[in-house]
Amino acid sequence: MSFITLDSVSAATPDGRLLFENLNLTIGSERIGLVGRNGVGKSTLLGLIAGARAPRSGTIAKTGSVGVLEQTPDLSNQIRVVDLLGVGAAWDRLSRIERGAADDADLCDADWTLPARLDQALSDVGLTGLDVERPAPSLSGGQATRVGLARLLLAAPDVLLLDEPTNNLDAEARRVIARLLARWRGGAVVVSHDRALLRDMDRIVELSSLGARSYGGGYDLYAERKALEVEAAQRDLDHAEREVRRVAREVQVARERKARRDAAGRRFADRGGTPKILLGAMAERAENSGGREDKLAERLAAQAQAAKASAEAHVERARALGFALPTSGLSEGRTVLALDDVAFAWPGGEPVIDASSLRITGPERVALSGPNGAGKTTLIRLITGALPPTHGSVRLGAPFALLDQRAALLRDDQTILENFQRLNPSAGLNEAHASLARFLFRNTAAYQPAGTLSGGERLRAALACVLCAATPPQLLILDEPTNHLDLASIEAIEAALSAYDGALLVVSHDEDFLAAIGVERRIALKKRDGADDVG
Repeated sequence: MSFITLDSVSAATPDGRLLFENLNLTIGSERIGLVGRNGVGKSTLLGLIAGARAPRSGTIAKTGSVGVLEQTPDLSNQIRVVDLLGVGAAWDRLSRIERGAADDADLCDADWTLPARLDQALSDVGLTGLDVERPAPSLSGGQATRVGLARLLLAAPDVLLLDEPTNNLDAEARRVIARLLARWRGGAVVVSHDRALLRDMDRIVELSSLGARSYGGGYDLYAERKALEVEAAQRDLDHAEREVRRVAREVQVARERKARRDAAGRRFADRGGTPKILLGAMAERAENSGGREDKLAERLAAQAQAAKASAEAHVERARALGFALPTSGLSEGRTVLALDDVAFAWPGGEPVIDASSLRITGPERVALSGPNGAGKTTLIRLITGALPPTHGSVRLGAPFALLDQRAALLRDDQTILENFQRLNPSAGLNEAHASLARFLFRNTAAYQPAGTLSGGERLRAALACVLCAATPPQLLILDEPTNHLDLASIEAIEAALSAYDGALLVVSHDEDFLAAIGVERRIALKKRDGADDVG
């Protein structure tokens, strides 16, 4: 059964830029992973399906209800968790009955099944025992996401719309969402770059400016098909380039043959004895024949060039974005980082970090792991000097750079070039342009304001600014670098970091990412009892 049907749908940004057109899609009782480059319109498509906005053209027919997981739920001071769950009025009605303050309308409209359904929904999302009367602003980002999922379970729509549901969640919370979707018997459309989650989808739909293309099966089958498409596109391009060269050779041979005929005709005319009227007719025939051959040659050359341009465009769309990081010059035996019995506690509070020691030597790749609230972000702040330890010592033995998920070192109101020059004041204009070109910001691309960049572009720009410094860092500290990237950008960053010759210290819940960059060692932090689920 189809709950939603999109027919020839197109959408544009508020300023009129076309996002996609001629999109056809049916959604039934299946789990669909929606992927595509950042900015292509994935969130816009979810808004169209939800009815929050109208398509530019085409039709959307619905025979089922839709529930949306909001990326940024309302956490204002006026609401409680139970309000965030969408059952605040029904909960208050039962509370009045319990206190003996109910009227006839309360007794008539009471939903006696609500407490049991509420407990089950919260249990299903890993929030057993959560106080639903607590203020919504007291929730962490991960808890708010789980409450949003519980709201959907209570509403029981026919189709779930989830926009990056695992962003900012730790490994256990990600597993909760995966289990929920595995049990879901309705339809679900999931926008995500979480490959572990996408592996369990029934099909992957790739969104581009040309519409939607569907791939049966989960992420791994999709990745295999995409790899085959890249190979096929490259073969088509190779064939088109050979065809351009062949046509050029044939055109040159034809021109040389015509030149020889013309020369023979002139020698024949110079010998005399042939009537002028015959010579004129022969010249006219030669001119007409040559004109037809020239036009045919031009048409063949234009067709070959057009085929080559089309093949190049296809390869460009299919090929992963690629760039290389400059060398760090880090020697194998150099101690990059040393932590000796480091501990931290806020004044008057319990320890956030217990006595911890760590050594990174040479180009090691180390991951900090643990649930949200275990202190990973605090430990990074201790390492970078943003916080002083309350006990122990931190020693950095090499230049380092910290890149968080927002690449906060970039100023939104400055262009990429201006950011580079601010962070590297000794670099001249030509050197700055050359450095940015290595990271695919060529010519006018360097003049884009940082605030307009996608997640992948922003991380790439930040890498350019820190790695092309006069003294390049030999230790890169990355805090959830893939949170706001699309799949193509993640794969490009993975390829670059896997070839990087410096040391890496990475905080990430993305197991595929950690495997791809070659993490060799993990430092596991445990969440202390009562710690907030924040980092």
